[in-house]
Amino acid sequence: MFERFTDDARVVIVHAQDHARRLGHRYIGSEHLLLAVVSADKPASAVLREQGVTPDRVEEEIVRRAGLGAGAGLFAGLDTDALAAIGVDLDAVRARIEGAFGPDALARAAQAVHGGPHPSRLNPHRAVPPGLIRVWHRTRRRRHTPAPSAPVSRPPQATGRYRAQGNLPAGRIPFTPRAKKCLQISLREAVARHDQHIGVEHIALALLAGNAGLGLQILSALGGSPAALRTAIVDRYQQAS
Repeated sequence: MFERFTDDARVVIVHAQDHARRLGHRYIGSEHLLLAVVSADKPASAVLREQGVTPDRVEEEIVRRAGLGAGAGLFAGLDTDALAAIGVDLDAVRARIEGAFGPDALARAAQAVHGGPHPSRLNPHRAVPPGLIRVWHRTRRRRHTPAPSAPVSRPPQATGRYRAQGNLPAGRIPFTPRAKKCLQISLREAVARHDQHIGVEHIALALLAGNAGLGLQILSALGGSPAALRTAIVDRYQQAS
């Protein structure tokens, strides 16, 4: 599927990873895709910004809802506003956890779950350092992946207002199931419009689907009606064609 993405759409995906890493998140969610889309210099991005869905506001919502650092994933999938309506304040929950167990409690918990040593397949009782696992995977990929015909230039790294403290996630960051679904829906959007490529506009339309998770929650929180935004994006591209 990825061979059908335009260069601009691939930059959006790379920048989504940059944003996730900068915020200290060990996953790429629909919210990171949204931040990368609204930061792009494309017509679909301009439509979102014109409706108040700006990079600064999106990033502010991501940090407010998910936080910074390795422990952010514990809160990323939760609807902050809905919980607040029934009296659950996630900021207060986070503060109580850090007050009881220390300011890096969430980061340490995430590290224990996701970043601890892995047992060796040869000796289950012997731990293998994560760094060695990464080296092994890189070596394996080099053996089985043909060398590219030409060097691939990396786009400039995405930047933003916030940055998590301490060591940021390294290596490849996985997509969440909802983010993967968004990319799959972007293909459906392209097929439905009889386009031979998957562009930034198709990713934007996919983010407006009903199962886009935190990305869609942020769009709604910023006053963007998914139906109205979808119509505006489609109209903008029809005018340009």
